[in-house]
Amino acid sequence: MLITYESKTGNVRRFIHKVEKVYSVSTKEITESTQVNEPFVHVTYTTGFGQVPESTLKFIENNKDNLIGVAASGNRNWGDSYGLAGDKLSQAYSVPLLHKFEMSGTAADLEKFITEVKYIGK
Repeated sequence: MLITYESKTGNVRRFIHKVEKVYSVSTKEITESTQVNEPFVHVTYTTGFGQVPESTLKFIENNKDNLIGVAASGNRNWGDSYGLAGDKLSQAYSVPLLHKFEMSGTAADLEKFITEVKYIGK
């Protein structure tokens, strides 16, 4: 199982580094042109008022056949727009939204995300 991710402020990167410390999984920070040839879960940040980053959209569109789930970071200060990038990707590509976490996540977020990744990877 591969976890791809993109981080603007470092929160998603910190979250993924925490995942790597407790769960043996391959991870890859993406660019728009990254190609993935295996099933993967993508973790993104939410930008603006609940938008998906453009580079994430391009990456996902180029790799959609292998996408099996998504997760998103956000900030609860944005109310209904909190982590909305995850909801949008889940709906657009008909894959499950595994988890939303605030900033770089808590220990509970880490546990929930890893549980969901293990489940979907079966």
